[in-house]
Amino acid sequence: MLENIKIGMIGLGYVGLPLAVEFGKQYPTVGFDINRQRIDQLRAGSDHTLEVSEQELAEADQLSYTASIEDIAECNVYIVTVPTPINEYKQPDLTPLQKASELLGKVLKPDDVVIYESTVYPGATEEVCVPILERVSKLVFNRDFYVGYSPERINPGDKEHRVTNILKVTSGSTEAVAEKIDRLYQSIIAAGTHRASSIKVAEAAKVIENTQRDVNIALINELALIFNRLGIDTEEVLLAAGTKWNFLPFRPGLVGGHCIGVDPYYLTHKAQAIGYNPEIILSGRRINDGMGEYVVGQLVKLMLKKRFHVQNADVLIMGLTFKENCPDLRNTRVVDIVKELNTFGVNVHVYDPWVNAEEAKQEYGIRPLAQPEPQKYDAIVIAVAHDQFKQMTIEEVQAFGKDNAVIYDLKYLFPAELTDARL
Repeated sequence: MLENIKIGMIGLGYVGLPLAVEFGKQYPTVGFDINRQRIDQLRAGSDHTLEVSEQELAEADQLSYTASIEDIAECNVYIVTVPTPINEYKQPDLTPLQKASELLGKVLKPDDVVIYESTVYPGATEEVCVPILERVSKLVFNRDFYVGYSPERINPGDKEHRVTNILKVTSGSTEAVAEKIDRLYQSIIAAGTHRASSIKVAEAAKVIENTQRDVNIALINELALIFNRLGIDTEEVLLAAGTKWNFLPFRPGLVGGHCIGVDPYYLTHKAQAIGYNPEIILSGRRINDGMGEYVVGQLVKLMLKKRFHVQNADVLIMGLTFKENCPDLRNTRVVDIVKELNTFGVNVHVYDPWVNAEEAKQEYGIRPLAQPEPQKYDAIVIAVAHDQFKQMTIEEVQAFGKDNAVIYDLKYLFPAELTDARL
């Protein structure tokens, strides 16, 4: 444990809160978020993201919460964990990061350290954030204040891989501050740390973690498209290939979320800015971004084969979140299926026991069902593998549909012979 450390955590979402809780067990820590409702909720001892339990919140006895920037003015280490999304043109949207830097510039003092955890392209911390900190604070970088980058490694909904048992990459703008930052994280990360040689290396390491996964899934998605045309079950092929020890166990599907479906665009943006057009990465993105449209095309064909009238048909989508057993709706690609079905004049009904209905309405204009109706739907798409769905029998799923309703299983919850289609 380091002495004379007081931490200010900027952003209390899926990344910031678990980190603030761990620091709050050892250091005076102030969690800041612009969402006052979020602050009130945390002060009441509950977390709607379900990443941190009430007991864990209570154990962080040195952690307090605020929506006022003045309340973090006495901190000397600031950690930024705000979102870094993409815009409608699939370009990096650094607005939250820029605004967080502007806020910090107002309270930054000599010898303070700012650590960024938000996923960015290599160079963003020093090229975008540091100039804002200097401009607002009137302080000089690497003389009056210092920065570091330690990419977040949070897996929403994963109760096995938690912030303390995932090895943490660290970096700093000088040798001394890099050592200080590394020691700070070592004090809470049981799995240890890996100190990168520079901030740019740490930024690049983070952005390629998810780019690699995105490209791998894109390959499997493309194989699924091929095998579908060949009349071969994709899972059977993958299980057979998986008998070799070094075959990677990826599965086809929708690729969304705040990381895999977003981070590659940060890397490709920077690559294009320096005159290189990345081909494999963008090709993988195009394949993965097109999977929702492909699924709907297949679903409509199946409905027509069974003589269901597509226009005004009732289709049930089971699952809306971007991954299983998690309420996170950020960049969920299930909405691609919903939007594409709407173009066919279909009545789309979404059921997901994990989502906040108000959030779904606000983010996507979708009103989730409290419970599906029996024998109502012409087709059923299993889009997310929540435990609640895994525990259901095929008969229970079929009971939601009309006689001979189409069952499209995107998550391989049932054997191929029990459904009409799988990816």
